Amino acid sequence: MKTMPCSMFTSRKKRHHYHPLPSPKPKLLWKCYQKRKKQERLSSRMKRIRSDMKELSEEQKEIKERQRQEREKFEAIELECEELKNQTILIAQQTANTQIRLALMLQILKARENLEFDKAVMLTNALRYFSSPSIIITA
Repeated sequence: MKTMPCSMFTSRKKRHHYHPLPSPKPKLLWKCYQKRKKQERLSSRMKRIRSDMKELSEEQKEIKERQRQEREKFEAIELECEELKNQTILIAQQTANTQIRLALMLQILKARENLEFDKAVMLTNALRYFSSPSIIITA
C-alpha cells in the first residue's frame, strides 16, 4: 500500500507521519460492483442461451430423423396402395372374363337344348378364345 505525507495533522513538534492513499470512493466501488454483477449475469445468460441452443439443435435433429422415418413409412404405404389398386383392377378384369365365359356356357347349353348345333359350335369356339390365358379383356 502506498503512503503519502500527511499535511493536516502535522505539527512542528511531531515528526511527519504518513497516511495511506485515499481509497476509491464508495460510489465508484458500487459502480464497479454493479458492472461486475451485470457482466456475471450476462455471462450466465449467455451460457444458458448456448445450452438452450444446443438442446434445440438436438431436438431439430431428432425431428428431422422422425420426419425421414415417417416419409419412408408413407412411401411404403403409397407403394402398397398402388399394388392393391393394380391387384383390384386385375381381379375386376378376371371377374369380367369369368362372367363372359359363364354367359357363353349358358348360351351353349341353351343352343344345345334348342338343337341349334351350329350356334353351339360358334359359341364353343368363342369360349375357347376367351378361355385362352393370353386373352384378357380390359374395361
